[in-house]
Amino acid sequence: MARTARPPVIAVMGHIDHGKSSLLDYIREENIVAGEAGGITQHVAAYIAEHNGRFVTFLDTPGHEAFKALRTRGAAAADISILVVAADEGVMPQTLDALAAIKEANIPYIIAITKIDKNNADIAHTKNSLVEHGIYIEGMGGDVAYAPISSKTGEGIPGLLDLVLLAADLLELTADPEASATGFVLESTQDPKRGSSATLIIKNGTLTLGRLPAGRQGFVVAGDAYAPIRFIEDFRGARVEHAGPSEPVRISGFSKLPTAGALFNVVKSKKEALDATRSVVLGDRSASQNGLVETPVEGVGELPLVVKADVAGSVDAIVHELAKITHERAVVRLISSGVGSVSEADVKTAYAAGGVIISFNVGMDAIASELAERDKVAVFPFSIIYELTAKVAELLAERVYRASSRSATA
Repeated sequence: MARTARPPVIAVMGHIDHGKSSLLDYIREENIVAGEAGGITQHVAAYIAEHNGRFVTFLDTPGHEAFKALRTRGAAAADISILVVAADEGVMPQTLDALAAIKEANIPYIIAITKIDKNNADIAHTKNSLVEHGIYIEGMGGDVAYAPISSKTGEGIPGLLDLVLLAADLLELTADPEASATGFVLESTQDPKRGSSATLIIKNGTLTLGRLPAGRQGFVVAGDAYAPIRFIEDFRGARVEHAGPSEPVRISGFSKLPTAGALFNVVKSKKEALDATRSVVLGDRSASQNGLVETPVEGVGELPLVVKADVAGSVDAIVHELAKITHERAVVRLISSGVGSVSEADVKTAYAAGGVIISFNVGMDAIASELAERDKVAVFPFSIIYELTAKVAELLAERVYRASSRSATA
């Protein structure tokens, strides 16, 4: 089958609160910022928009430093990036982190100078800031396209989308719609009703229900996880019969949480799926690689932690951020981490280790709540990651203080 043109996948990236989600809000004419704690986008989300009769898939990636892994993942799945830089601040630390992810993914990018409607906006200063950091835009010694925009008034956004489509045309993006679907796992989560679920970005082929003979279901294989294709959901959550190149979809019922960033493909039978997952050689994903300890350290105080979060990407980001918390007389010890609500087993694990539970965007089972209250196991829920890490640093310092007080009393 001849390859045909496919829509571009665009990662919108940049520093915290520089207007990524506001830009997408305007494009989609929906308010998604209100759904994120603190007005900060803390998950990669995928949406389809239309401009001049052509479809574009957008990835909204977090700007907070703690979500660097998700930001890099978004760039790897994208064809083009929009790097947002606020006109009232210029280049900031996460701007450079996002640029590094873009360059690592080896994809072209366009600069969106945002918030030009603000009274303290300074486009000239922002352009100079870009050049000072080695981002040579058009008209200032380079060929990086840029567009000054306002997500409040819409000024400049049509021109920005024109630049996106022009960049896509230059890439000559194609796919074979008749092929079996392949692509990336963008995010995975534990759904209370549907089990392990994942958001996928299809880069080639078509994912279709009922395309196998005798009514048999195909299976999606992603790394060491697989799922039968019982139903397909589009980015709105609506069930669809098929999804093609560049479309984001959600598949549920995986054998385990697929690793975000993993490649996926489709096989014809459960046997093929099992064979494929068995052949995957898993890397060491232990927390010790992230600078956290997993076993007690002699002569050093510790704060044992159980971490539970809503999606795998959040767990990765939290573990990455916790590794930065240091104290000369104590360490953070990760005793357990996972996706889903806080369970009875989590409380028992924390109790046995003398630790605490940190939860992120998840609830707590009724039995677990009763057990935690009975055994006096502290559970700290959060929806903003930098508040979470600040609390852990505070708890670690308290552990050191209590240990010192006991020693002085003795």
